[in-house]
Amino acid sequence: MDFDFPAEDDPRRIELRSWLSEHPSPTSAELHEAGLLVPHWPRPWGVEADPIHQLIIDEELKAAGVKETSVSTNPIGVGWAAPTILLAGSDWQKERFLPKIFSGEEQWCQLFSEPDSGSDLASLSTRAVRDGDEYIINGSKIWSSGAHHSEYGILIARTDPDVPKHKGISYFIIPMDIPGLTLSPIIDMTTAHSFNQTFFDDVRLPAKYLVGQEGDGWRLAKVTLANERVSLSSSGSLWGSGPSAGDLLNLVRNSGGNNDPVMRQRIANLFIESEVLRLNRLRTLSARLNGRTPGAEASVQKIMGDEHGQHVMELAKDLVGTSGMLSGSGPAGEIPRRSQRGATEVNFPRGEGSQFPEVDPLWHYGWLFAPALTLGGGTFAVQRNIVAELVLGLPRDIHGDAGMTWSEFRTRKDPS
Repeated sequence: MDFDFPAEDDPRRIELRSWLSEHPSPTSAELHEAGLLVPHWPRPWGVEADPIHQLIIDEELKAAGVKETSVSTNPIGVGWAAPTILLAGSDWQKERFLPKIFSGEEQWCQLFSEPDSGSDLASLSTRAVRDGDEYIINGSKIWSSGAHHSEYGILIARTDPDVPKHKGISYFIIPMDIPGLTLSPIIDMTTAHSFNQTFFDDVRLPAKYLVGQEGDGWRLAKVTLANERVSLSSSGSLWGSGPSAGDLLNLVRNSGGNNDPVMRQRIANLFIESEVLRLNRLRTLSARLNGRTPGAEASVQKIMGDEHGQHVMELAKDLVGTSGMLSGSGPAGEIPRRSQRGATEVNFPRGEGSQFPEVDPLWHYGWLFAPALTLGGGTFAVQRNIVAELVLGLPRDIHGDAGMTWSEFRTRKDPS
């Protein structure tokens, strides 16, 4: 780690502490006005903070108890839609959408994956056909997180089927209440309705909602990867949410420890995993602070982090023996408030409503949700391919559609 954490008397700390003394419980709108929600952005949206300055802001907001902001409650809006609109959006799109994204007034969802296009997203078949000043959209998207709570979505659709699959995709903003758009809920085994399948039946979308140029959607869909905030706080086991390995180890420690040698070894292994992940986050951070773009570290972090999350939840159940088979079971004791949020909505009762009132429902929820960790956001197989190519220097997979247009590939794939 070739950088030093900012000193306590750093002028930027002092200035921020002064602002926080005047705004002890800042709203998202106030944080946005001060440029603190996306501090690495150019003014007037951010303060053009370098990575060290971002660390200061991250630490000081956390120390001041600032927990829920639009960054956490509207992650797709702030993390995906907003950077793309800033980069390629029209003046009207920036003025209309960015302020309400940051204030949290309007929620956003992502409309990328399709029933037949998950890992190979560029093969998507949802069509957007230009008709005067509108696009007519037909198709279906799946795993649309939070679409039923969202005012807007970011949509990628095929505008040109007669070019290679990556080149015929365009990027749109779409109102979720537009005629012809319908949602079908997907209830997962945690009982949560967090995901949806979205259907487009002759949806007529005004052309002003196209972001950037036709055919540039694939590049824009990846913009968020270059706009991630510098932070050290993503230690939750469920994609950065939920209880961490440290939370579990604290409960074991507070209950008097564990004398089973097998369990003690698993606890030790879990601690080692969490430390390796923490150090890898620091390595990635160090690269960014020194002007280098992290390479395969992100894929390594996702592979290890997802499997680690599964190990945390499995151990939490195994620590309580046979009662771990029962709904709501897990290690007794309170977990920190910052850890009491799931990757999706949590419907299991807390306290007296549970058959285990002393157990936080995040443990049972997390155990049920954990199998999804290695699938969502890029499967474990995709991430391993990336590591194989970038780290081990192995050849890329053979692509059967090389040199073919999307239409040609679809015809060969489905002759009927």
